[in-house]
Amino acid sequence: MTTALSVAEILDLPALVPLWPTVGKAMCQSESTTYQLAREGRLPFEVIRLGRRRYVRTVDLHKFLGLLPGNSEAVAEATATASSERPTHPA
Repeated sequence: MTTALSVAEILDLPALVPLWPTVGKAMCQSESTTYQLAREGRLPFEVIRLGRRRYVRTVDLHKFLGLLPGNSEAVAEATATASSERPTHPA
């Protein structure tokens, strides 16, 4: 099972992020599905190859997820939704 990234974790990413695990987890996809979608050109953004590794521009990931810095309402809503969906652990 893949653990999704929180909105705060996504907003703190560098300019380029690895296809796996960062992009795959942000999209709630398994490793094999993430690489298959990239191989088939079915991801909603450009995949950049540097040697054998694959990366995505963070701004493209933010745009896809609706987390652009100028869109503070969407970021606030996504953060509230993410925090309310997290399970609470008994103390």
